[in-house]
Amino acid sequence: MAARYKARKRAFQILFESDQRDVAVRTVLADWMRLARTDDRQPPVNEYTMQLVEGYAEHTDRIDELIATYAVGWTLDRMPVVDRNILRLGAYELIWEDGVPDAVVIDEAVQLAKEFSTDDSPAFVNGLLGRLKELKPTLRRAP
Repeated sequence: MAARYKARKRAFQILFESDQRDVAVRTVLADWMRLARTDDRQPPVNEYTMQLVEGYAEHTDRIDELIATYAVGWTLDRMPVVDRNILRLGAYELIWEDGVPDAVVIDEAVQLAKEFSTDDSPAFVNGLLGRLKELKPTLRRAP
């Protein structure tokens, strides 16, 4: 498994835990980092995972607004928790991480959906992130 995919997977897990526990994502990141220093069984949180989580935390409101706007027929609250957090991570990386090709971001988000969610989720994630990719030049700025 590629290092970047592992970093994305860990970032997704941190976002998911934050959502499930209703705790700030930076708090969960700090917990994971602390645990990695004190428990040899816990792998370290790598730099790219931290970059993804911190980036998401910086743009949370805008990301949720974009997902809610373009997820036809779905509200954030009604969306499966796994899908919501894969989309949050994918939207952040797609829109704000210029060093990663858009196709890679979308493909790896789809892979996360295949690994962690329902049979319908990969197509949903692909469709929504594809739409955000089309609109990317206009999405960074706040409304």
